[in-house]
Amino acid sequence: GVAKPTVPTNFEEETWAKLKSAINAIFLKQPDSCDLEKLYQVSLVYFFHSLYFDYDSHLQSLRSLVGQSPDLVVFLSLVEKCWQDLCDQMLMIRGIALYLDRTYVKQTPNVRSLWDMGLQLFCKHLSLAPEVEHKTVTGLLRMIESERLGEAVDRTLLNHLLKMFTALGIYSESFEKPFLERTSEFYAAEGMKYMQQSDVPDYLKHVEMRLNEENERCLLYLDALTRKPLIATAERQLLERHIPAILDKGFMMLMDGHRIEDLQRMYSLFSRVNALESLRQALSSYIRRTGQSIVMDEEKDKDMVSSLLEFKASLDSILEESFSKNEAFCNTIKDSFEHLINLRQNRPAELIAKFLDEKLRAGNKGTSEEELEGTLDKVLVLFRFIQDIELSKEINESFKQSSQARTKLRSGIEMSVHVLTTGYWPTYPPMDVRLPHELNVYQDIFKEFYLSKYSGRRLMWQNSLGHCVLKADFSKGKKELAVSLFQTVVLMLFNDAQKLSFQDIKDSTGIEDKELRRTLQSLACGKVRVLQKLPKGRDVEDDDSFIFNEGFTAPLYRIKVNAIQMKETVEENTSTTERVFQDRQYQVDAAIVRIMKTRKVLSHTLLITELFEQLKFPIKPADLKKRIESLIDREYLERDKNNPQIYNYLA
Repeated sequence: GVAKPTVPTNFEEETWAKLKSAINAIFLKQPDSCDLEKLYQVSLVYFFHSLYFDYDSHLQSLRSLVGQSPDLVVFLSLVEKCWQDLCDQMLMIRGIALYLDRTYVKQTPNVRSLWDMGLQLFCKHLSLAPEVEHKTVTGLLRMIESERLGEAVDRTLLNHLLKMFTALGIYSESFEKPFLERTSEFYAAEGMKYMQQSDVPDYLKHVEMRLNEENERCLLYLDALTRKPLIATAERQLLERHIPAILDKGFMMLMDGHRIEDLQRMYSLFSRVNALESLRQALSSYIRRTGQSIVMDEEKDKDMVSSLLEFKASLDSILEESFSKNEAFCNTIKDSFEHLINLRQNRPAELIAKFLDEKLRAGNKGTSEEELEGTLDKVLVLFRFIQDIELSKEINESFKQSSQARTKLRSGIEMSVHVLTTGYWPTYPPMDVRLPHELNVYQDIFKEFYLSKYSGRRLMWQNSLGHCVLKADFSKGKKELAVSLFQTVVLMLFNDAQKLSFQDIKDSTGIEDKELRRTLQSLACGKVRVLQKLPKGRDVEDDDSFIFNEGFTAPLYRIKVNAIQMKETVEENTSTTERVFQDRQYQVDAAIVRIMKTRKVLSHTLLITELFEQLKFPIKPADLKKRIESLIDREYLERDKNNPQIYNYLA
């Protein structure tokens, strides 16, 4: 304990008399017989003594209250009063000390240390009465708990007492530690109870509300440094412990109900406790489970594509509005869809192709161009989930490792096969060709391997899509020629013959007449002349013959021999162009509408310029003008009344 300072007899009367005359002298501006420095010291000693006895009497009364155990709030108010008195008295002393310091005294004790002395004094008294401190802490915790249970409490009282704890340097040890423990117990119990009683959306709203309340507490009366550990404690007990239960109980319901706001709340709360990975996994299994019922149910095949489109659209809007376009979540949607689309060998692909075909045939009956274009874009997204080319790579790898390839293939030829599933790819007219023996052998070995791996399938060779690299010996040196399969078949005939007529080549290769003329033209009449035509000329005639061009030279080692597009007859040309243009009409219309919707008003020239930039295919201005006219007829656009060269968009 602290020994009480002893005070000379008549100390108060004498000191007060000295002070009184000194203060009068100060006010009357008369020098006093008493030395001013002495006066300064006397005044401080006097105040500290009076403080000491004040504390003593305050604490005595507080101690007696602890025993009687009155209402806690009453007790806390008395503690606050005691503290308030100290502060008032300290301020008074500080005032006098500052005044004396400013006016008369050269060397003074540091005014700040006066304040510290006062605090030390209070602390010493408090340490003599541990039950007072204990009861104060208990009272504070009880008040905060009452507030959490919805009762109104005196927040100013809480604020003052906690400031006292901070000023006395006992806040973190005496208050914060038990406060965080109590908080943890409170929310552990509340979390368990609420998880059982309420559904997930309500539970998440409750958690959000609780976290906001605790945040507010830090602004109103808790020390700022308590915020981090306090929020972390609440998050751990209300959220972290219940992540699996929250997902099990509510995630599917929120997804099925497209509850954007609740899912957004779930996402932001989960991100606070680093639980987004759990949410992402839940999303993945949700998509797979829901999607499986769409893809695997054969009775629902006719609706499969539209159901998948609807499902994907719903997921995309949740990704954007609820899951902050999180990249990992975006990839999860892609991966899960890829899994779904490839669950049933070819069926989804066939249905998607069929759906696309129907949409394109129907054109924009009953829907605007924009809607149609939107639908087509979405279907193409589904289309991209189909593993195709990747599958082809794997087949080639396993073919190279297979026993068929190792035992039967001749060295010196390398071949890779792109296996494309019909229905995923455009259809090509079958084109016959008699392959050289070496390639035939290779095809047969591959076919044997493929059918042993996938029984019940058919392989159709698309000869028009094949391409090869040939090694050729010319008198001026070796070259590599990058050529089509048809060019290859023709060139390989010249291994065994010096000169061949058009008819010879036709009989040997079995290539269709027009295709053969085009092929020979590319080899003998184009830029790269590997063959020579007799007689010379641009077109291939029935009685032409061909010889191998021994003296061929070129600067590069590998040369690409471009195929030549046949000149179509005028009728053919027109009908093809029209067919292509019809397919593209809706793209042009959609582009015009898109541009005008954005710009609202545009001149003819600017509109045409923008269309040329946006459209990925060549098109004549006259055709564009036709499409603009058609949109004016259908009241998408109108000509400006004052200037026919300007178009207005009609919303």
